[in-house]
Amino acid sequence: MNNEPSGLLLAHRAMLRDLDRCAGLTADLARNSPRLDRKRAAAIADYLTDLCDSIHHHHSAEDDVLWPVLERSAGAHVDLTELTDDHAVLDPKLTRIRSGAAALKAGHIVPAELAADLADLRDTLHEHIADEERTIVPLIKQYVSDDEWNRVEAAIRKRGAKMTFEVPRILAVATEAELAETRKEGGIPVAIMIKLLPLPFKRRENLVFGGAR
Repeated sequence: MNNEPSGLLLAHRAMLRDLDRCAGLTADLARNSPRLDRKRAAAIADYLTDLCDSIHHHHSAEDDVLWPVLERSAGAHVDLTELTDDHAVLDPKLTRIRSGAAALKAGHIVPAELAADLADLRDTLHEHIADEERTIVPLIKQYVSDDEWNRVEAAIRKRGAKMTFEVPRILAVATEAELAETRKEGGIPVAIMIKLLPLPFKRRENLVFGGAR
């Protein structure tokens, strides 16, 4: 078996990119911008909420779909206790960020607590994802067949991620080779999303991040 869980790795890459820039943005705004205009405050708050939903979708899909397959395939070679414990602490962190985003949307001011919570989540997930990729990805490649991995990805897609948010973020971190493989595997529906979704998302990013990518 020589599985390359590229979808998992791309999701990690997109997640960490967003956490880095959202933590930096909110830290800067909490220090230097006492008040934002209503439209930008709402845009930032909505983006953070979508990011929290995306992270929850990702780690719950690992818990519910990927971990059982990996435990069945790798058996005694895998111990997911530490990674599962990491997942258990994520939802309270996401809840705090959602609350901070709601406060931002209502008051047009970035709370210092929101910036601190995003920095904490960024640091937590950088460490968690590094551990996951070091320990789990080799086991997927060795023990999970191509057919089984395809079933894992299909089951995760059925869980209903917000594609208008996920696809442009994946495209932003994918290499040309990864994009070509994505087009090949996804066919016409994926080709359409790749063509249509980035432009409105870029406008959204420009409002959130002030034109900085």
